[in-house]
Amino acid sequence: MKAIKIFSPATVANVVCGFDIIGLALDFPKDEIHLYKSNHPGIRINKICGSSLPKDPNKNVAFVALQFLLEKYQQKQKFHQKNDQDEKIGFEVELIKNINPGSGIGSSAASAAGVVFGANILLGNPFNNIQLIRFAMEGERIASGTAHADNVAPAIMGGLTLVRSYQPLDITRLHAPNELWVSIIHPQIEIKTSDARNILKRKILMTDAIRQWGNIGALVAGLYQENYALISRSLEDVIVEPIRSILIPSFYELKIRCKEIGALGGGISGSGPSVFMLSKGNQTAKKVTEVMNQVYSSLKIGYKTYTSPINQEGLKWIKIF
Repeated sequence: MKAIKIFSPATVANVVCGFDIIGLALDFPKDEIHLYKSNHPGIRINKICGSSLPKDPNKNVAFVALQFLLEKYQQKQKFHQKNDQDEKIGFEVELIKNINPGSGIGSSAASAAGVVFGANILLGNPFNNIQLIRFAMEGERIASGTAHADNVAPAIMGGLTLVRSYQPLDITRLHAPNELWVSIIHPQIEIKTSDARNILKRKILMTDAIRQWGNIGALVAGLYQENYALISRSLEDVIVEPIRSILIPSFYELKIRCKEIGALGGGISGSGPSVFMLSKGNQTAKKVTEVMNQVYSSLKIGYKTYTSPINQEGLKWIKIF
């Protein structure tokens, strides 16, 4: 195989109480990535459509993630080869961005996860999912200053994922009920992930930590039991949301009105500005999305909305040739 097309999903990170450890993949929107294996060493970003992302190798998350994979692959090849001849391998990349950068729904993760996933297939699958997540995390480091996994993990593994540990990296897939749907509103304002991290407290109260741990454990239990009332009670963040919510117009009005018409709960997607709400069933999720539209239609701020089930498969690929 010389080339493939990859569909890389948007993702929701944190999932309210799970800061930096819980994430989920969406069916919509998705980026499209074309990846070509080349006999010319190195990586080239040939085209970027839909966004003015940098082609500078040191600033492009796709380049950085792919570079880490390629370096590790070449190290493996040298170890296994009996001769001194290096295999010349490179990649050419085209990015079609449908997930807006700075939206809070994993635009950088879609690029980073998509290219390493595709390159791994073209190379014969020498790396497992945890290794691919590590490479993609290096792309996230460029985007936000922190190599977090709560977006790239669900993009690669699909469904809902939990990062048990970063050192060593230990990630597990959680049960995602089929009836769990997501409504998202993306206000057209910019919140840089690095800025959103900088405003967070460096120390938290033990009472807040205990409350947060209880919510995380109960959320996981609710997912496996498909206990929607327990899921709803667990969607509470007492550490990050109270600080970051001031950056998002009408945040609490959104939450209150969406829950009034049946949403289980929700919060800030990633570092924002997108806000997501979980619902039981497609029909309720559509009503929640409509309420989001109503809230923001009265504001002088552009916005986009999405309604999506949880993407159980994650990244998908199609052979080009």
